Amino acid sequence: MNKLAEWGNQLYTGKRSYPFTQKHRLWFLIAGILMIAAILVPVAKGGFNLGIDFRGGSEFMVSGVQNTQVSVGEDVVKNAADGAEATVTNIAPGTMRVQTDRLSDDQTISVAGELAQAYEVEASEVTSNFIGPTWGQDVSRQALLGLLVFIVLVGLLMAAYFRTWKMSAAAIIGLLVVIIITAGIYSLSGFEITPSAIIGFLTILSYCLYDTVVVFDKVRENTKNFDQQTKRTFQQQVNLAVNQTLVRSINTSVVAVLPVASILFIGSYLLGAGTLKDLSLALFVGIIVSALSTLFVQAPLYYQLRHGDEDVQKHNKKMEALDA
Repeated sequence: MNKLAEWGNQLYTGKRSYPFTQKHRLWFLIAGILMIAAILVPVAKGGFNLGIDFRGGSEFMVSGVQNTQVSVGEDVVKNAADGAEATVTNIAPGTMRVQTDRLSDDQTISVAGELAQAYEVEASEVTSNFIGPTWGQDVSRQALLGLLVFIVLVGLLMAAYFRTWKMSAAAIIGLLVVIIITAGIYSLSGFEITPSAIIGFLTILSYCLYDTVVVFDKVRENTKNFDQQTKRTFQQQVNLAVNQTLVRSINTSVVAVLPVASILFIGSYLLGAGTLKDLSLALFVGIIVSALSTLFVQAPLYYQLRHGDEDVQKHNKKMEALDA
C-alpha cells in the first residue's frame, strides 16, 4: 500500500512520468489501427448480429420451468420449425425466452406445444407473440438522434466550460473513438444488438465524458499562465496533468468495472442470467476503452491542437533559449 501511495505521489510531483503526450504519434497510430479493425470486423461478419427487436421474429415465453437448459428450446425449434435457429435465454428463475425468425401460424402452434412438452409445463404456461422490426427501427432512430444531440451538447458545454473549442474537439473525437472500438469489440463477440446494448453504449459516453472532464480540468489548471513560467513547456504541463490524474482515472475505472465484470462473468456465465450479457458487455468494454481514450487520445490530441498556437511556440522558443 505504501508503494502505491509513493507511486501516486511521484506521479503528482513529476518525479515519475509516463510519456502520454511525448509519444502521441504511437498512441494515435494504435488508436487508428484499432478503429479500422473495429470497422472491418462487422463488415467481414456481414453486419452486426441484430436481436429480434431489430430484425423482427417470433418469441415464446415459457414459465414454471424446472429444467432451464437452453439446448432444450433450441432442439424443439429446430425439429418443429424445419431447422430454424433459436436464441434461448433464461431471463428469470423458472422462465425461458425463446426467440426465432418469424414463423407461420402452424409452426407457432407446433413450437408452443413442443416447448410445453419439452419443458414439462402446462400449455397455458407457454405464450407466443410476433415482434415486428418497426419497433427496433424506431429505437435505432431514437438512439442515433440521442447520440447526435449528446455530442452536440457535449461540444457546446465543454467549449463553454473550458473556454476553448480545442478541448471540445479533442473530447468529441475521443468519444467517437470509444464508440467505434466498443462497437467493433461487441461485434467480434457475436452478442446480439438489443435495446439493452444500445442503452449500454449511450451510458458509456457519460462515463467517458466524466473522465475527460477530470483530466482536462487538471490540464487547464496546469496550463493556466503557462507562458509566465520557465520550469516546463506546454507539452510537459499537459503531460504532467495526465500523470497527476492517472491514479484517479485508474481507481475510478476499477471501481466502475468490477461490478460490471461481476454481472458479465458471474451473473451471465456462471448463474445463467442471460439477459444481462448485452448490457454488461457494452459497459465493460466501454469503461475500459473510455479510460484509455482519455489518457492516450484526448489529452495528447489537445496538445497537438494547441502545438501550433503562437503563445505555445513562443514559450517553446523561450524554454529552448533558457536551456541553451
